[in-house]
Amino acid sequence: MTFLIPVLFIGLVIGTFLLSSIKDGETKVIVVADETNQYFDVLKSTDQYQFIKAQGGFEDFRKNSDETVYATLVISEDLLKNPSAIALYSEKQVTNDLERTISNQLNEFLSNKKIASYEIPELKKIMEESKVSIHLQTKRLSSDGKETESSAAIASIVGMVFTIVIYMFIFIYGAMVMQGVLEEKTNRILEVMVSSVKPFDLMMGKIIGIGLVGLTQFFLWMILIIGFNILGGALLMSSTPGITATAEMTGNPGVMQQTLQILSTINITEIIIGFIIYFIGGFMIYASLFAAIGAMVNSPEDTQQYMTPITFLILFALYAGIYSVENPDGPLAFWASMIPLTSPIVMMTRIPFDVPLWEKLVSIVLLFGTMLLLVKLSAKIYRVGILMYGKKPDLKEIIKWLKYQ
Repeated sequence: MTFLIPVLFIGLVIGTFLLSSIKDGETKVIVVADETNQYFDVLKSTDQYQFIKAQGGFEDFRKNSDETVYATLVISEDLLKNPSAIALYSEKQVTNDLERTISNQLNEFLSNKKIASYEIPELKKIMEESKVSIHLQTKRLSSDGKETESSAAIASIVGMVFTIVIYMFIFIYGAMVMQGVLEEKTNRILEVMVSSVKPFDLMMGKIIGIGLVGLTQFFLWMILIIGFNILGGALLMSSTPGITATAEMTGNPGVMQQTLQILSTINITEIIIGFIIYFIGGFMIYASLFAAIGAMVNSPEDTQQYMTPITFLILFALYAGIYSVENPDGPLAFWASMIPLTSPIVMMTRIPFDVPLWEKLVSIVLLFGTMLLLVKLSAKIYRVGILMYGKKPDLKEIIKWLKYQ
């Protein structure tokens, strides 16, 4: 499943997208009761929708309605004078696509009619030519003065993606450690294992093993994503109509090349190295806490009261990372990237924005220092808890476990 989950997930996303793009073969009939006799000719039928004119008024038509009719569009007044004088009646909930089709066609017609009512020669052309939209270019300067184009939006997206990924990996694989410990304790397997293996070695073996599974799956994700992007880019470049359509839609024929050029300015190697470092530190911290929780309790139901504060802490780190995208150098981003319990998630948001080296070093030192401390404390709880059965330990008893030599 370590290797299959990424493949299945990407296949699920692509497959769902392809299936969602398949339209049903049935052409839906839309009856138009236009009491103004101005708008029926504006509505153009498509492969999905066929507009037909109602004979007589809407009330007459409703009395003799046909079951094959999907919906009835009623226009009772001049829409320029009363834009609300239009309603779409249907026995079933109509689709967003139908609403957009009708609105877009009528809005374009009404806009042109409104412009024509001013009787100013070539007013529409003047309005189109008066539209101005600047294209702000952002440049990064290297130490040798070389300029490269950059984008805050792309940097934010990259940071957000790695933030969510490290959050998911830490939470999911950390919980797997707790479930494994709890299962082995419930099955009394640990009583046999600790007779030949030190409890600390047993706990660290489980944490490191599951952590390596997480890293393996991360690298598999990277290989699949990079391969998918290369394949998608090759298919897009080989499809001339597709490129033309994209260029017309974006208004910039080189939009893909520009995006790839901006992505090349982001130090992906630094981000991946940072991900590995912060994943190891963050995973070791939370996995050791999860292992301690699994050792303290006797059933999955008992884990909730201990899991709740840790879950809130991880969620706080996630939201701090999300909100730090807009202000990666703000107080929230800075301090959350220094505090060891939140830094693995928040720092991944900041790395694409060129965090100063001293901040990264301080953050890493604090992270791994806290990791060693929490691993040591969790090992003491684990050593005693795995052989304890019966009632759940209270805080006083847990403190007593921590004092054992």
